[in-house]
Amino acid sequence: MSAPTHALCVDVGSTFTKALRVDLGDGSVCGRSSVPTTSGTDVLEGLDAAAAQAGQQHGDAVFVCSSAGGGLRLAVIGYEDAVTALAGYRVGLSAGARVVHVAHGPLDGQAVRALRAARPDVILLVGGTDGGNADILRHNAIRLANARLAAPVVLAGNREAAPECAEILRAKGRLVITADNVLPRIGDLAPTSAREAIRAVFLRHVIGGKGLSRGPRFANLVTMATPDAVLRGVESFAQSRGEDVLAFDIGGATTDVYSALIPRGEDAGVRREVSPAPRVLRTVEADLGMRWSATGIVEAAGRESLPLTPAAHEYAARVHADIAHLPSSPAEWSSERELAAAAAVLAVRRHGRPARPGEAPRALKEVGLLIGSGGVLRHADAALAAEVLDRVLADHGGGWIVPAAAAGAVDAAYLLFAIGLLAEKYPQAAARLGERVAPV
Repeated sequence: MSAPTHALCVDVGSTFTKALRVDLGDGSVCGRSSVPTTSGTDVLEGLDAAAAQAGQQHGDAVFVCSSAGGGLRLAVIGYEDAVTALAGYRVGLSAGARVVHVAHGPLDGQAVRALRAARPDVILLVGGTDGGNADILRHNAIRLANARLAAPVVLAGNREAAPECAEILRAKGRLVITADNVLPRIGDLAPTSAREAIRAVFLRHVIGGKGLSRGPRFANLVTMATPDAVLRGVESFAQSRGEDVLAFDIGGATTDVYSALIPRGEDAGVRREVSPAPRVLRTVEADLGMRWSATGIVEAAGRESLPLTPAAHEYAARVHADIAHLPSSPAEWSSERELAAAAAVLAVRRHGRPARPGEAPRALKEVGLLIGSGGVLRHADAALAAEVLDRVLADHGGGWIVPAAAAGAVDAAYLLFAIGLLAEKYPQAAARLGERVAPV
C-alpha cells in the first residue's frame, strides 16, 4: 500500500464538527467543512458528512480529535499540596485536561464526597518521590478502592509502592493504569508517562463511554482530546520555529491559554523549583467566555480594575441570556471587542502569574509569537483581532512577564488542532501548515 499523500483532520466539537483536508507534501489546505455535531443521534453522522464535504478521498490518512461530551474532566489526588499535588495538577493541565478537583493528604469521608461531587472522568493518583514516604499513597488507594466512584485511575506516584496500590484498587474492580512517578525526585517533574496514560484512558474509556456513538468506530478514530491537539499544535509551532509560543483561544464558555517554552541557556539543565512548571502548559478559565460566561468577564474585569464601558456590561448580560446572538451593529461589535480583549487579557494574566505566593511568574518574556484564536477573532475584521493581541502584549500591570518582542498572528482558518494532530506522524506537514498561520 502506497503512503498517503493527504490527511483528513477532524475536530468533533460539542456544537460543530470541523474538517480539513491537508496536502502532506506542502501543507496546503485542499478542502474544509463545518457541520453541526450530531450528538443527539450519533456523532459519526456529522463526522462522515464533514469528511465528505471536505473532499475526503480513499487512501487519505485520517486523524480525529474530540471535545464532544464536555472534554476531559480530571481530578488530582496528591500527597502534599505544594509538592506532589501541585505536580499532578501541572501534569493534568499539560495533558489538555480541565482539572476540576485537587485534594492532598490522606482522604477522609468528606474529601471523598467532594471528589464525587466534582464528577471527574479520570482520577490522577500521585504521591511521594521514589523511595520516599508511601503511607499516604497507600491510604488514598484504599479510600478510592472503597469509594463509590466509577472514574478510571491513573496511578503515577512512588515507584516502589505503585504495584501494591494498583493491586488494592484492582481487587475492588477499579480500572487502573500505572505510569511513571510524576515527581521521582524533588525538583524533577516527569510528566510524559502520566500524560500519555491520561490520554489513553480518555480515549479508550471516556470517549467510548459517553454514548456519543454506537459501536467502537468513533472511539477507534479519536486519537486525542481537542485541547490536547491544540496544545500539541502550539508545541509543534515552538519546535519548528525554535522560539517560545503563547496562544489563547476565546470560546463561548471558556478562554483557554497555551504556552510552549524552549529550554535555553542554563535553564535547559537546572531546576530550581520543588515542583517545576512544565515547559508546555494549558490553562482553562471557565468564567471567561463570550456567551455562556460573558457576565463572568464583567465580574472578573471589575475585580482587577480592568475598565469596561456600560454598553459592554449591558451587552454581556444580553448575550449571556441569548447565547445565539451575533453582533449586528457597530455598537455591538464595539462591545464584542471589549469583551474579547478583556477575556484574553484576564486569561493570559492567570496563565502567566505565579501559581503560588513566593513563586516566580511563568517565563514568558522570550515568547516570540502570540497566536489568537476563537470564533470572535476568526469572524471579526483584522482591526478587532489586532486590538485584542495588542492589549495582551501591552498588559504590563497584570502581574505576569509580558513578552519583550513578540509578533502577533490570528489562527483565522482554525488550523492549530490540525497541526497538533499531524505533528507526531507528519511533522514536516505540520510545520508547513503552521506557516500558513504565521510565516517564519
